[in-house]
Amino acid sequence: MGKLDGKKVAFLATNGVEQVELTEPWKKVEEEGGTPELVSLESGEIQAFEHLDHGAKFEVDRTVQEASESDYDGLVLPGGVANPDFLRGDEDAVAFVKSFFDVNKPVAVICHGPWTLVEADVVRDRKITSWPTVRTDIKNAGGNWVDEEVVVDNGLVSSRKPDDLPAFCDKMAEEICEGIHTTA
Repeated sequence: MGKLDGKKVAFLATNGVEQVELTEPWKKVEEEGGTPELVSLESGEIQAFEHLDHGAKFEVDRTVQEASESDYDGLVLPGGVANPDFLRGDEDAVAFVKSFFDVNKPVAVICHGPWTLVEADVVRDRKITSWPTVRTDIKNAGGNWVDEEVVVDNGLVSSRKPDDLPAFCDKMAEEICEGIHTTA
């Protein structure tokens, strides 16, 4: 029996997503008995990247306009440079992300992914990590940026980079298993 048996997890990503930051957490959800679903800005496929090189393409399960946080037990925001920049420019994507925070559902974010959280105005007074170049954006949005492998703050799991994926995936699964959090 897995930690995520019966749990459904949204992965919000679009073109430019860092492939390993999508595939490793996705595998972890499946290994723990959960059902991952790719939510994106448009139907069809998204183009992942392996750093600056084209990676694989992934089939979108649902558009962000069709998705609702009530359909999911948690949200994962993979990084990549272009991916979160496209997402933070889309009002529906930002509203989708914010809706998970509004009801205190677990959210896991890695690398440049917190850019979307900054746009959703959900990092204020939270301890969070990211790729180092996102630090100033997080601080300017009222977040408490730290340089740690994995950080958990009231259901928000964050990590810095692909090297942190083992710890990130474990904490993501734990938080989604625990479910809804109450604010302290």
